[in-house]
Amino acid sequence: LGIQPDIIVCRTSMNLPKELRDKIALFCNVSPECIIENMDTESLYEVPLKLELEGLGKVVCKRLKLDCAPPDLSEWSTIVEKHKSLRGNVKIALVGKYVMLHDAYISIVESLTHAGISHGVNIEINWVNSEDVTSDNVDEVLKDADGIIVPDGSGPRGTDGKILAIKYARENKVPFFGICLGMQLAVVEFARNVAWLEDANSAEFDSSDKCPVVCLLPGQKNTENGEMRSGKHSCILEKDTKIYNAYSNCEIDERHRHKYGVNKDYIETLAKAGLVFAARSLDGEIVEAIEYNDNPWFVGVQFYPEFKSRPNRAHPLYKDFIAAAVNTSKKL
Repeated sequence: LGIQPDIIVCRTSMNLPKELRDKIALFCNVSPECIIENMDTESLYEVPLKLELEGLGKVVCKRLKLDCAPPDLSEWSTIVEKHKSLRGNVKIALVGKYVMLHDAYISIVESLTHAGISHGVNIEINWVNSEDVTSDNVDEVLKDADGIIVPDGSGPRGTDGKILAIKYARENKVPFFGICLGMQLAVVEFARNVAWLEDANSAEFDSSDKCPVVCLLPGQKNTENGEMRSGKHSCILEKDTKIYNAYSNCEIDERHRHKYGVNKDYIETLAKAGLVFAARSLDGEIVEAIEYNDNPWFVGVQFYPEFKSRPNRAHPLYKDFIAAAVNTSKKL
């Protein structure tokens, strides 16, 4: 009765002796070679290597009647060794409103880890609830940060704290990385405190239209609630910018999910105040990235670069963000 397994992977904190494997195989009606040990490891990245040593790959190929050559895991083994031999800590403040559930930002956390591996440093994340950040405590909350990242989110809750964190990064020259809403709020902060557009806000949170530096995307203002722009889209990068230096390319493809963007009516004003519009959509209508040069690394992007990061191929933007954070750490 029930589902009959072909393979049983046993999560364990100790080695499984042969007697125990045979017993599991007997009572579960599974061949002993199909009882796979999955023991605790120092690094999560070790698990594929351990499972291969246990013969999981061979058993799967045999069961599926596939003639597979032995896998070359040399590159993965190198990554594991690098991950286990990281030196020094780089402290990154992740300012969001879902920080009680760390898995809400798992793609960002993994991308930071990938970048840390590429630089040989351990990433220590300070989980900052943006709802708890105020003008009275922002200096204390972020004083130890070597870098500040503001991820995406939705709704007005917690945005004031994110804007305060962005202002802290800009004024104290702490490397900053804004993702989607994080970029939009960086534009709002810059408009208010550098371009002196005191009523600047996003139309997502303020419908008064006093100074909507962030608004619905072009062509959607007559559409009820706007339509989501999602999936892969191409971006054109401006030369001599940090984002161009990261990619070493004029055109890139990244994944998106948004319906608000920088209001092009304010681009000239913001540019005169010093905000750099580093990337745009192919048709030039949508701002894809912003930078502020009076900071070692201050970049905001409209897309989600973490979706293209891999342990053996850290995303170039995360890689450069951590490089800037490492330099900041050394100066402290």
